[in-house]
Amino acid sequence: QVQLVEFGGGLVQAGGSLRLSCAASGRTWSNHAMGWFRQGLGKEREFVAAIRRNKGNTDYADSVKGRFTISGDNAKNTVYLQMNSLKPEDTAVYYCAVRGRSEWYWSSLTDPVRYDYWGQGTQVTVSS
Repeated sequence: QVQLVEFGGGLVQAGGSLRLSCAASGRTWSNHAMGWFRQGLGKEREFVAAIRRNKGNTDYADSVKGRFTISGDNAKNTVYLQMNSLKPEDTAVYYCAVRGRSEWYWSSLTDPVRYDYWGQGTQVTVSS
């Protein structure tokens, strides 16, 4: 089992910044990718960003490219999401997820089905 805890959500004005953190504990040795997803009110969960643990390859949703940056600290089993130039449409609950199954190693990072564990979510609200 892997436990995930997210930090850093809150209320910010449009144009502002927030930094989310997600700390993993438990059986983290097999985790090979970590990602962020979000779900707005009345919307489906959508991919935001992800990073492969070994080589640091990243992937981003088009809607956040150039504004958000994902990074990881393998020694701390922690992944970060730096969010700049926030917009009201970024308002959502943000979820951290990890992938550990070896058969999913080459699967697209954007697929939420191929993540093994999820955090409880942290609310990000961007006011206009």
